[in-house]
Amino acid sequence: MKMEAGQVVDYAARTDVGKTREHNEDCYCVNADLGLYVVADGMGGHASGEVASKIAVTTIEQQVAQGCGLVEAIAKAHAAIIKGVKEGLGKHGMGTTVVAVQFEGGSYTLAWVGDSRAYLWDGELSQLSKDHSMVQMLIDSGQITRDEARTHPRKNVIYQNLGAAEVEGHQVSVERGVLYKGQKIILCSDGVSDEVDDAQIAEIISQADNVGDAAENLVTAAIDNGGNDNVSVIVISAPADALEKPRSEGV
Repeated sequence: MKMEAGQVVDYAARTDVGKTREHNEDCYCVNADLGLYVVADGMGGHASGEVASKIAVTTIEQQVAQGCGLVEAIAKAHAAIIKGVKEGLGKHGMGTTVVAVQFEGGSYTLAWVGDSRAYLWDGELSQLSKDHSMVQMLIDSGQITRDEARTHPRKNVIYQNLGAAEVEGHQVSVERGVLYKGQKIILCSDGVSDEVDDAQIAEIISQADNVGDAAENLVTAAIDNGGNDNVSVIVISAPADALEKPRSEGV
């Protein structure tokens, strides 16, 4: 039995300004009719970050509603932010990261720019996205470990974001898959992933009775652990009638 677009069954979204920021530059979208879920983490300060993230989320939702694929919709959001700056919305230098997933049938397309993240819960936690960040490049080259990356002084330096007109070869990364019965996808801004490590995220997801509790408890943990940034999360669960995950060969 397949899961149709708009029937991704169970989801919850939460956002919080955190402990240290004056306003929330994160923005998110949940549109079950489109099977679309988006988290954007704005940057630029003085309200410009929230302008950029709002433009991104609004543009992506509008473009997907008009039939655009997710990658094309994100590319158009990038152009819309640059156009917004030229038209006096926000200010020069504003931008946003984004992570978005769209479901069609039982399958999903995940796309992202920057260091907002997507995780998969399947009895254990794995990271689906790969940060467009300096520390990720250092991890990939073997210069630092994942544990060292969490406290690296340049852990928040990213090399891709929507709205960065000076970035050459703008990259939207993509993963595709199927959300099987019992699985969850977690989208979050770095206000979650910077404060809550993978082990604690896994513990929270495993102990939550429902997606609402999972989302609420992730936000609470991020704030309790420091709350140094805005915090946003969407937890999406496969429907009860989703496909069973195939057994691996030899199992």
